[in-house]
Amino acid sequence: MLDWIDGCLVNETKQQIKKAMTDMTYVEQSIAQYFIDNQVKSNFSSKEVASLLYTSEATLSRFAKKCGYKGYRELIYSYERDLESEINGSQTEKDVGHFAHAVTVSYQKLIQESLSLLDTEQLRDFISHLSQAHQVKVLGLGHSGFAAREFQLRFMRIGLDVAAVTDTQVMKMTAVLADPDSCLLGFSLSGRTTEVTDTLQAARARGVYTALFTANPSVALNACCDQCIRLPSLEDLDTGSRISPQLPLLIYLDIIYTYYFANDYYLKSEKLRATLSALADERGHGLEPKP
Repeated sequence: MLDWIDGCLVNETKQQIKKAMTDMTYVEQSIAQYFIDNQVKSNFSSKEVASLLYTSEATLSRFAKKCGYKGYRELIYSYERDLESEINGSQTEKDVGHFAHAVTVSYQKLIQESLSLLDTEQLRDFISHLSQAHQVKVLGLGHSGFAAREFQLRFMRIGLDVAAVTDTQVMKMTAVLADPDSCLLGFSLSGRTTEVTDTLQAARARGVYTALFTANPSVALNACCDQCIRLPSLEDLDTGSRISPQLPLLIYLDIIYTYYFANDYYLKSEKLRATLSALADERGHGLEPKP
């Protein structure tokens, strides 16, 4: 099966080998790198590869098991099948079906990781602060800024006083002007957007509740906010070379929105109906509100 690694279309056997490398010895990592880098059909018998890599057939067997296979023969069966697809795919016109499959698999992985990382107690506490805040500011730059604006549009429609802040100068002023009854949220998939993290830290020092949504939590990031909410991610996701970097944020946005809307459903339904009605009046047609 074809998928992406490092922004390139490759086979899933290579992907599985690469994922297992962190638990390998130095010798096993060199074997893994050989299979990952290889782009040609060859004699992959255990005797041939052991001789080529100056290792033993027993080491190859242990290597295969660390990659999740029953033995070396099973690994090679999977590897040769996917290598042929990889080579054929590079020599012929690209099949959109392969790309569609790869994108779908990436989506599925992010959704599965979202569920595995989900800390329900943490999100419940976060939503409690969100509900009590008189005003909410959502900070983000680039792709995270787009997600911040989506957060504003979704939650404003159900009555939350919320504004997206996507300008660095406005962020600095927001930290100074925020009061303890407000709430500041930061979106940074990489966790390296200092304009966002510095703003959160400055606001927190003023007694403002702050939360950071990131795929790379750390001790330093935990110190800059009240809550550091971990997002799912894929390798190089923040570059946007495979799928939109906004997706992990949007998945969590939907989870939070659904839970937030379910609490005090009647009141929020009325506010949603009122805001959608106002938009419909402007366009001259009706809309049925949906949570």
